[in-house]
Amino acid sequence: MRSVINDRDFVRVADLSLMFGISEVTVRSDLDELAHRGQVRRIRGGAVPRAESAAERSFEESAGANAAEKDAIGRAAAALVAAGDTILLDVGTTTNAVARALVDRADLSDVVVLTSGLNIALTLEPAIPRFTVVVTGGTLRPLQHSLVDPLAGVVLDRINVGTLFLGCNGVDPEGGVTNINLPEADVKRRMLAAARRRVVTADGSKVGDVALAHLCDVAAVDLLITSASADPQILQRLQEQGLEILVT
Repeated sequence: MRSVINDRDFVRVADLSLMFGISEVTVRSDLDELAHRGQVRRIRGGAVPRAESAAERSFEESAGANAAEKDAIGRAAAALVAAGDTILLDVGTTTNAVARALVDRADLSDVVVLTSGLNIALTLEPAIPRFTVVVTGGTLRPLQHSLVDPLAGVVLDRINVGTLFLGCNGVDPEGGVTNINLPEADVKRRMLAAARRRVVTADGSKVGDVALAHLCDVAAVDLLITSASADPQILQRLQEQGLEILVT
């Protein structure tokens, strides 16, 4: 079954049922097992080949992908913030959309935002002095304009914030929340430890994907904000694990 899927862009459950002479219920079960092993990706009505691990794309390369979805996620995330809050804002194009949406909220004041992203700090700059923007420090990674160890952990290990808005490369019921880059993954884990509420922001293309570095299990996340392009079957499985999901 896997070889058939890998030879095509998309295979329907009904087609596989006819091809192998088995019931659609059995096909779905087999596809779920292949997806669990990371060998295919389940989507509505069938499956597609799971892409091989790709090289990390730069912030600029990723910025145009699913931009409208990321903007909607950003607005939904920003709506969770109240005056006087202290938040952590991770690196990435989706979290940068959160930053833009926060700046647009003229009603917000006395908000402290800590971030490991230089570009995100610059996005937030127009909101000063309504916002206090704190950059973690550390070693600069040009691809994401992000700050990593050494030194990034010095700040993150000594703070307690209300809400973390976390970016990632994958959210999967079995694989958990994952990221493609190891140095950034370590910073993200420290962010998770520093926050009382953990909100993952991920457009629909990342739901069901599993990247290189494990950040946390689904049970460690309080809320996933994603878009309508996410696979509904995977969203249902995430909800069955107790994850609250907001679809924009």
